Amino acid sequence: MKTSPLNDFTKILGLEFNTVKYFNHVKILYFFSAVLLYGCSTGTSKPVTPPPPSLPIMTINASDQNVYQEYPAAIEASANIEIRPQVDGTLEHIYIDEGARVNKGQLLFKINDRPYQEQLNQAKANLEAAQATLDNAELEVDKKTRLVNNKVLTEFQLQTAISNRNAAKASVQQALSAVESAKINVGYTAIRASVDGYIGRLQRKQGSLVGTADQQALTELSNVKDLHVYFSLSENDFIAFKNNVQGNTLEQKLKNLPPVSLILSDQSIYEHTGKIDMVDGQFDKNTGAITLRATFPNPEGILRSGNTGKIRIEKKYNQTLLVPQMATLEMQDKIFVYTVDSKNKVSQQPIEVLGKSGANYLIKSGVSQGDKIVQKGIDLLQDGQVITPQPLAQDSIK
Repeated sequence: MKTSPLNDFTKILGLEFNTVKYFNHVKILYFFSAVLLYGCSTGTSKPVTPPPPSLPIMTINASDQNVYQEYPAAIEASANIEIRPQVDGTLEHIYIDEGARVNKGQLLFKINDRPYQEQLNQAKANLEAAQATLDNAELEVDKKTRLVNNKVLTEFQLQTAISNRNAAKASVQQALSAVESAKINVGYTAIRASVDGYIGRLQRKQGSLVGTADQQALTELSNVKDLHVYFSLSENDFIAFKNNVQGNTLEQKLKNLPPVSLILSDQSIYEHTGKIDMVDGQFDKNTGAITLRATFPNPEGILRSGNTGKIRIEKKYNQTLLVPQMATLEMQDKIFVYTVDSKNKVSQQPIEVLGKSGANYLIKSGVSQGDKIVQKGIDLLQDGQVITPQPLAQDSIK
């Protein structure tokens, strides 16, 4: 059955109306989706500026300070003596123990003296024989003198007798020297302490054969009544030392030096102070340093030769600037602080340090009195950043 052209046109028109409605719905849906997406994207991408960090600041002031510089030191006894045998023989007796305190002249070791006593007896016998020969020569001279006076003998015979007497006198002197030498050797068999002090390790046991050719000493005797503490100064420190101490000569400067302290290996301070009394004659070519010596009393004998520690030297600075170490930052062997300007903007500023006083740096240059710096929380700061100052209860350090 054929459709009419009107019906065909209506169907076509109806289809066009439905299509228009469909596209209108799509356009409306797309519009609302675009609006929604725009609103969401606008809310998430908007940057949020954080407030400036609130950090404590402080004002730099000048004050008088005492600074202590420390130098590694080696402690030695004022006398460190090797005890060696001066004769050969068997070590017969040992009268002391390791670590014992001894007095000057106290008997330490005894070497068997029988061979040396026999040498002494022989020397005494030789002396008696030489003395008898001298007596006979004296008698001969007296006798021939009378005969020459009586014209019985010639002068030549008298001179011969006198020469024999002189030779006999020389023999007596040789015999006397032999006796004294034998006595000395006998005395050497008793080894005594040459100074007051403490005995070290005993390197030989009783019954050992000892002698003058031994490479190792019997023991060491340390006189620790006074201790010598050696430390070194670099060339720059030594120049500063000479320039800052009163006196025209080095001896005068040493006399004007204040007492020094000794820091022991456990970081405790030795109860007695010492005095620097010696400067080495030359710098060490390898280290570029010069050695100084400080002497400390050790009446209780607490310290021994071989201890280690540090020499602490006090140095006074008048009206110097202080900056806490916690307010500094170290980078590439340089030290920095963060200064704060009138607009609360921070700037990274290098400083030059004179030394340390407790937890503070003494400043040579880089900042001035009255400058404000950030005291804490500088690790995350950046140059040019703005902060909110947070004054401390005490915003300056003294």
